[in-house]
Amino acid sequence: MTMHYAPPLRDFAFVLDEVLQAPQVLRALPAHAEIDGDLMMQVLEEAGRFAADVVAPLNGIGDREGCRFKNGTVTTPPGFERAYAQFCAGGWPALACAPEHGGQGLPHVLDCALYEMLSAANHGWTMYPGLLHGAYACLAAHGSAALQARYLDKIASGEWLATMCLTEAQAGSDLGQLRTRAVPQDDGSYRLSGDKIFISGGEHDLTPNIVHLVLARLPDAPAGSKGLSLFLAPRVLDDGSRNGVHCTGIEHKMGIHGSATCSLHFEQAQAWLVGEAGRGLAAMFVMMNAARLHVGAQGLGLAEAAYQRASAYARERRQSRAPGSSGNDLIVHHPAVQKLLMEQRCRIEGARLLTCWAGLLLDLAEHDPEAALRSRHHERLEFITPVIKAFLTDQGFQCASRALQVFGGHGYVVETGIEQFMRDARITMIYEGTNEIQAIDFLMRKVLGDEGRRLDDFLGLVRADIAEASGLGEQARLLGEAVDKLRIFASRIAAAAAQAPALPYYVADEMLRLCGHVALGWMWLRAGRRALSAMAQDPLWYGGKRDAACYHFAFVFAEVQQLSSVIEACLATGLPPLPTDLDHHAAQEAS
Repeated sequence: MTMHYAPPLRDFAFVLDEVLQAPQVLRALPAHAEIDGDLMMQVLEEAGRFAADVVAPLNGIGDREGCRFKNGTVTTPPGFERAYAQFCAGGWPALACAPEHGGQGLPHVLDCALYEMLSAANHGWTMYPGLLHGAYACLAAHGSAALQARYLDKIASGEWLATMCLTEAQAGSDLGQLRTRAVPQDDGSYRLSGDKIFISGGEHDLTPNIVHLVLARLPDAPAGSKGLSLFLAPRVLDDGSRNGVHCTGIEHKMGIHGSATCSLHFEQAQAWLVGEAGRGLAAMFVMMNAARLHVGAQGLGLAEAAYQRASAYARERRQSRAPGSSGNDLIVHHPAVQKLLMEQRCRIEGARLLTCWAGLLLDLAEHDPEAALRSRHHERLEFITPVIKAFLTDQGFQCASRALQVFGGHGYVVETGIEQFMRDARITMIYEGTNEIQAIDFLMRKVLGDEGRRLDDFLGLVRADIAEASGLGEQARLLGEAVDKLRIFASRIAAAAAQAPALPYYVADEMLRLCGHVALGWMWLRAGRRALSAMAQDPLWYGGKRDAACYHFAFVFAEVQQLSSVIEACLATGLPPLPTDLDHHAAQEAS
């Protein structure tokens, strides 16, 4: 079934111009002094046109055909290579890259919007360019002058694609178990030997070269993650010969069939050190954090695409009588279907506000004239990144499931195409650090790690808008109560952890999701306030925004109560009430 995707341009204009006031924020930065709302919308209109007209029609093809592996080479689905050439010709890889490297120097917030639309249109295809900016940022921050001169322009233009090579068969989330070795050579290069798995875009036919960024261990490195270094190993060397990097196979996956997920064997591959020896994770985290924001946008994009399908179907399908009706009605008139659609809409539009706010933070962290403010924006971005990655990908899968539910039995068959979104969305909760690890990172490092300083800073931003929420008193009250709960819980968990060190790990997921609801509630409060002030301009459209804000707080935000009850129960007992024979049952199952 052909994929039809309508870029949500009106909503982007509302988010960027009216709620976040992005043009004003950006014009205060010397690097973006020429930015205005018209320019931003022109870029988004062209991005939306590319996503809808070029990439979206390939979504079903990519899912059905998948990638083909033969004799160490990978062939992408029909149309993928041509679409990528058009992507590069349009200058899209260089959107937010620096002009000195051939980039357009446009704001990161536009790049976030671009990748939401691309992911909605075709998640599998978008996986190939999805790591470009992370690789660019990593090399720009940590690469030597020689590496930057050789590779930055090629990456910024999209002429060469990039990978992130972390995972090994015995080392998934625990990178300290990596075994890939790097041996220094007399000419200053290194030779890499080892095997990596689950490498997105590790081999393909879209570009003549691939830049592999690889975590490996030097001969004298200590055990554990602190002994890792980062290396750059191209697929093709400067003399045109093939480097010792070989694709040994591709995975047959539940979803994103158009994306080649490769196993790579490094056999004395020539490579160069990126950053300092033994500080590979610090360098790689630049790329990983960028990737995590993109994954959050993937969850949002997939939710939007599934919602569009479900909403259109609900306006076509007739079934049964709606309350107060005398005959067969469109299912969109049934309250049960309306609730399914409204939940999706509230989660999607709130998530779009949050990802665009994070994109603005990235611009401020990079370009604010004051060093102290750049540092503060960077800390805010670090704080919210695990929330965006985990909370929005959970929501993406949930929304895709709700969208399938609208189709009923027709959603469970492949002909309608809705089930692909569920399959594609599921991986976003796993890669770039599972959502459980994101939750642990959020609570242990971002909240408890600095005694709540970054949490207090974030909650201060929310409280400032609560104080100005005229016309939304009940919604402001609910959000204020959740803010207080989040801060109190953080203090109580910190105190309880002294006696029960495992306790924070049991409630980390609930704490991250509670913060996610506070973040989305904050965004909806701002959106609702703007809608009320603009009601006279377009009563129907802004009235819909006001109603969605009220619905969000009445139905979606109510999850705060359930999360709070779980955290409260764990604090009251010291640990959740787990069966004492849990390990025994696990051992029996294993045998």
